[in-house]
Amino acid sequence: MAKTENTPRLIAENRKARFDYFIEERYEAGLALQGWEVKAMRAGRAQLKEAYVFVRDEEAFLFGAHISPLNSASSHGIADPTRTRKLLLHRSELSGLIGSVERKGYTLVPLELYWKNGRAKLQIGLAKGKKQHDKRAVEKDRDWQRDKARLMRHR
Repeated sequence: MAKTENTPRLIAENRKARFDYFIEERYEAGLALQGWEVKAMRAGRAQLKEAYVFVRDEEAFLFGAHISPLNSASSHGIADPTRTRKLLLHRSELSGLIGSVERKGYTLVPLELYWKNGRAKLQIGLAKGKKQHDKRAVEKDRDWQRDKARLMRHR
């Protein structure tokens, strides 16, 4: 009997998101994908670097994510690497996110794209943007932690 895989396998992550935003809550969303996109993601040809999530007509969409088509994947349509993809969320999660984004000034940021039980999932974060001085403080604290660890090793 084949054992199903429960541990998520990372496809792509948005490292810049943690630097640019305070992530307050995380949600897991499915993606409505085409066949060539799934094949390309299995080959690891996806990027979330300039992607963002927006809400329109009580639906969430991933915009700007780049999935490069494979040369061997024959599709009958034209493969658009940066097409807008619909996110699949529960109605209750979606209505909560819509309220936070529209009334409280939050942003939805894609964090990680991964496989879970053979399905592509996107982790999105409910986030507030960091100001420039916040980013500098985080960088300064990270440098201090690194220096402190170095000093403790040399004792």
